[in-house]
Amino acid sequence: MSLLELRGLGKQFGGLTAVTGLDLSIERGEIVGLIGPNGAGKTTVFHLVAGYHRPTSGIIRFKDASIVGLKPHAICRRGLARTFQLVQPFAGLTAAENVMVGAFTRERDTASARRRAEEILELVGLSRKRSIPARDLTLSDRKRLEMARGLATGPELLLLDEVMSGLNPTEIEAMVALIRAIHDRGVTLLIIEHVMRAMMTLSHRLVVLHHGEKIAEGPPAVVARDRRVIEAYLGEEGAA
Repeated sequence: MSLLELRGLGKQFGGLTAVTGLDLSIERGEIVGLIGPNGAGKTTVFHLVAGYHRPTSGIIRFKDASIVGLKPHAICRRGLARTFQLVQPFAGLTAAENVMVGAFTRERDTASARRRAEEILELVGLSRKRSIPARDLTLSDRKRLEMARGLATGPELLLLDEVMSGLNPTEIEAMVALIRAIHDRGVTLLIIEHVMRAMMTLSHRLVVLHHGEKIAEGPPAVVARDRRVIEAYLGEEGAA
């Protein structure tokens, strides 16, 4: 049984088709990269899986049960969490308080939520900044905070949306190490990312979208040599 299974997934916005006929399975313990040019439909897939959009067609099953039509908070409670490309923490709350918001998905009292938040802040490297308001954190730290909020919900599957975007090479290297540490804790990961060097080293499998359709899937080294993938990123002239 796959942890997440998408079959014939499609989404239309009026006359615009954002995703069409997507089949995708995620197994427990995998790190799967979802890649493609801007506008390929990647974030729409995340919105569909996490309950922010309802699919026009197709099936979404998580832990062998349909989650189509469930609200995001209900899907989160089932063990599926996501981050957002544009991080928007509660600016006036401290780092610890932001993570506690996620922890309340699992914890019933403030003391338990705070303990869980402290554990997650330690994992993501923000324990020394627990009392700093989110608005005063660097971009790199805000991205770590976004991941921490997701982790505090206790996910079995975590969707990461461009957590390396805007980071410098040193910060990217540190983020790769953090993602590996999260995976080592037993969290399955589906990642959208444009930093291909990182995706090639992190991913067990890459899935490539172009104009809302899956055009390639497989081990990173194989996908990187696929002509359809090269053309999708570089265009016919660049691939020649």
